[in-house]
Amino acid sequence: MSLLNTLHGGKVFPRRQRVLVGHIAALIPDGCTVLDVGTGDGSIAQAIQSQKTGVEIRGIDVLVRRETKIPVTPFDGKSIPYADNSFDVVLFVDVLHHTEDPQVLLDEAARVARRCVIIKDHCRNGLLAGPTLRFMDWVGNARFGVALPYNYWSHAQWAAGYRRAGLVVSQSVTKLGLYPFWANWLFGRGLHSIVVLEKRLVAVT
Repeated sequence: MSLLNTLHGGKVFPRRQRVLVGHIAALIPDGCTVLDVGTGDGSIAQAIQSQKTGVEIRGIDVLVRRETKIPVTPFDGKSIPYADNSFDVVLFVDVLHHTEDPQVLLDEAARVARRCVIIKDHCRNGLLAGPTLRFMDWVGNARFGVALPYNYWSHAQWAAGYRRAGLVVSQSVTKLGLYPFWANWLFGRGLHSIVVLEKRLVAVT
């Protein structure tokens, strides 16, 4: 485990974070207010904020760490503690698969967001997708005490979840290049995506 932690922390995580920040920052308009749900230590949010003009990011998390790079408010993991249309953008970065029911937070995000919801998460499609995602999740999160329900949705489940929340995909990024070339063939291969979702006028039930 210590060797895996060293490899992940020293080689994989810094590149993954840098690439993610670049993709997400490009999707957030300047001058927006952003709520980052499941912030962790806030390093990704802080890096995004530093690349954007006039963007303000606040965080919420079930487990607030002792030191965070942006302000983080605790919440219960189900109800986002803000009023309707409180933020221009609601952001999830590898958070929803850690919940027992991603639909709950999708619905909440649609309520709180004025302009859009941005989601970076996994897609359980293809040969051995489930075991591969479980391994990545365990290596990246087990040592931090993060809940690991391994609740990965397929493309069809994501599409249905968006519809139920009254959201429609306006942009999608599927080739992220998160990992070095020697790891991307195994841990990339269509298992990750970033989507920008806008509100429909009427939610679909």
